[in-house]
Amino acid sequence: MQATTSDADTAKAVLVGVDFGPGSSFDPSLDELALLAESAGDVAVARITAKRKSPDPALFVGSGKADEIKFLVQAHGAHGVIFDQALSPAQQRNLERHLGVPVADRTALILEIFAARAQSHEGKLQVELARLQYLSTRLVRRWSHLERQRGGVGHRGGPGEAQIELDRRMIGDRIKSVKERLHKVKRQRNTQRRARERSGTFRVSIVGYTNAGKSTLFNTLVKAKAYAADQLFATLDTTTRSLYLGEVGRSVSLSDTVGFIRDLPHKLVEAFQATLQEACDADLLLHVMDASSPNLQEQCEEVDRVLAEIGAQDIPQLWVCNKVDQLDETQRPRQAVDEVDRGAAGRVTRVFVSARDGLGLDVLRQLISEHVARSADLNSQDTVTILPDGSAVEFDPSAPADPA
Repeated sequence: MQATTSDADTAKAVLVGVDFGPGSSFDPSLDELALLAESAGDVAVARITAKRKSPDPALFVGSGKADEIKFLVQAHGAHGVIFDQALSPAQQRNLERHLGVPVADRTALILEIFAARAQSHEGKLQVELARLQYLSTRLVRRWSHLERQRGGVGHRGGPGEAQIELDRRMIGDRIKSVKERLHKVKRQRNTQRRARERSGTFRVSIVGYTNAGKSTLFNTLVKAKAYAADQLFATLDTTTRSLYLGEVGRSVSLSDTVGFIRDLPHKLVEAFQATLQEACDADLLLHVMDASSPNLQEQCEEVDRVLAEIGAQDIPQLWVCNKVDQLDETQRPRQAVDEVDRGAAGRVTRVFVSARDGLGLDVLRQLISEHVARSADLNSQDTVTILPDGSAVEFDPSAPADPA
């Protein structure tokens, strides 16, 4: 959320979270929202929570709580208000009128961060598409200062309505144009993937919750210089490098992908489909998680939800518990590797590492090598035919067919 302030001032925001009971996404501390605000250039000067059975149709939080928020805005000299849940266009407009300052929701905040962080041509297109789709539903508030349609005989509509219709058509045309350009990018990516498939390259993708240390792990493993920082969504663009594994004497492709987060806007998931396709096409997923996070379980569940949404839930995973260096001595694991039961998904191997200190990375490389070797064994079995007498004959796909 961009507030209108001078360069010397800091954009101050009041954070609001609402608990709608079981099944709703609610963070009583609002710590993650504060980190998102910080990533967007704002600073949280006050936090307020509420509990309701359902959203108020007009003000989301109700008039009484809206008055409390207005008091906090005035008391702290805040430039805006950020809600931890998604607001409808009408609720956003009504809140801005009631509070007298700009209002943003979680979706708008994430989109703004993505827009500021995207570096590649593809990434910028993906973010633009998501922002245009978000904006297309909110044109109603952009022209409140213009004249609206007036009733009565002979009144066909004021300039405000005409401007909104023009904007809607312009945004619609732009969305169509961006989708066409993204379709071309997707075709190029598919060509690159097919080339890797023909070469028999084993593909590994790093996935996980934002700020779990994915890019730091990527840089350490392949000695790359991808941007990494202790902030949400430090990396948006997929980076792929070759990782040599001495244990199996071959290289694999390793891709660093965009991080996930709770309530990641569905339109953003759709827009980043081309980038997330790297995870869908992988032979192995390194699910990186912040072992020191107090919300580790919820973050794991959110990553699994997004993986299921993009169709990557059945790809083999290694759980990489990162940042063990930030755990107290009493909390650190007794062994570097173990297994956990994921219920219907079966058991998964878990390895404890510190990407920053290099702790446990040799064990991680060994585990990746084991997956590569297992995959190679399976592929070699596909070229062997067992004859009725029990003998085995290896099939060479490149050999010419027998004319008989």
